[in-house]
This record gives sequence, C-alpha cells and structure tokens, in this order.
Amino acid sequence: MKLVRVVVNGRIVDGRYEEGQIVGTDSTRYDPDEVVWLPPVAHSSKAIGLALNYSDRAVEFNLDNPEAPVLFNKNPNTFVGHKGKVIYPTGAEYVHYENELVVVIGQRCRRVKAERAAEVILGYTIGNDVTVRDFVTNYYRPPIKAKGFDTFGPLGPWLVTADELPDVSNLELRTTVNGEIRQQGNTRDLTHSVPELIEYITAFMTLEPGDMIWTGSPQGISHIFPGDVMVCEIDGIGALENEVIAEEQTQ
Repeated sequence: MKLVRVVVNGRIVDGRYEEGQIVGTDSTRYDPDEVVWLPPVAHSSKAIGLALNYSDRAVEFNLDNPEAPVLFNKNPNTFVGHKGKVIYPTGAEYVHYENELVVVIGQRCRRVKAERAAEVILGYTIGNDVTVRDFVTNYYRPPIKAKGFDTFGPLGPWLVTADELPDVSNLELRTTVNGEIRQQGNTRDLTHSVPELIEYITAFMTLEPGDMIWTGSPQGISHIFPGDVMVCEIDGIGALENEVIAEEQTQ
C-alpha cells in the first residue's frame, strides 16, 4: 500500500495513493494535483542519516570507505513533501541533491539482529538530503549546518509498506534536474545494508515508530540553482519532485 498525507482545503487527510488518485480513510477521492503533499511520515522522533554508505561515493570524494556506519541527524525542520519548495540559501555557493532510500520504523525496538530487521520496518519512502557543500569540512562535522536548513529534507511522495516491497537490496535510483539525468545508482552497492544498519543503530539506541534511517546516496552530485526542478526516483517506490527557489522569494 502507498500511504499518503496531504492537505485538502486546510485539512490534513491521511489515506493511500491508488490508481492515480488519493483515497482518504473515509473513501473520499482527491485529485493529486489539487492537494498539498505532506511528508508521508506523520511522527518521527528522530531521523538518522548515513554518510559515505555507497562504495562509489567514497571514491567520488577520494576517501576510504569507513568500516563502521557514519551517522548524523536529519532534523524535522528540514522535512517538506512532494512538490514542496526547497529554499536555496542566500550566499550559498554549492548546493546539491542526494537521492536516498529512507527506511521507516514501525515499532519500538532495541537490539534487533539483522536477520530479524524486517520485523520492525513499516515501509520505505524517498528522501532528498539537500546539502550546502560549502559547510562540509572537518570544521563542520557532523554536518548539521550543511544539511539542516529549512526545507532541506524532501520526503515522499508516499510511504510504500514493507509487504509491497519485501526486498530493497536491488533497487535502481535516478535523479534528474530539469529532465537531465545527473545521478544513478543501485541499493546493491550500499556499504551497509538496511538490516545491518538496523542492527548497528539499535545496538545503542531505541528506535520508535516513525523513526527514519536515510541510507545514503550514490555518486553523481552536482550543483542546483533557483528555478531547477529535482526529481528523485527509486524503483518500486516512485518519484519525488521538488522545485528550488531563492530565499529572497520567500521574504
């Protein structure tokens, strides 16, 4: 099932995406072009990001692949939905997208072994970990400023429940900017798989329903600018679209 959250006439509607329409819990149908899309995860106490979790990504930056997962926080102020605007900060020189498979946790869990990780997964969505590369230096680690600007975490368009996507170990990812393919990858190249990440994180941290793991992004980042339209696609999930606007347009 594809679970969605949208705003219709100022009211939040939870439902599902089905046959090109949004169907609310009361079976009312809505035109997807006539709603405001929200992030499909309603409540998340934390979202954990992964750096350098694709084998080709470390090569892109002339770095060694880390032995253990490199974690950081992706904060709730960054989250926007499908078709939401991403604000390009005034004065930033290099802003880029990062297409990511996002795992959504379905139950409170701690010390989950990799072989049982599927039991705690609610489903999957797409995240775009927008980043100001200007601030990704040793002085700004973890990259809270680089990845923490408002609107820098588009999510969606929906959450695909785990029963519809039981195996995420071989999914193609593609990112286009203004229709041009900029980034391609496959989840088979994750340095640390989804089950391994769940085991690693829950070894020291309790995960709650709605918590997210942003699993990292393959190589292929490039500049984006105000006016650009980013589309992050993952096979089996869908396509997340967001336009970039200048900060001055919001003032």
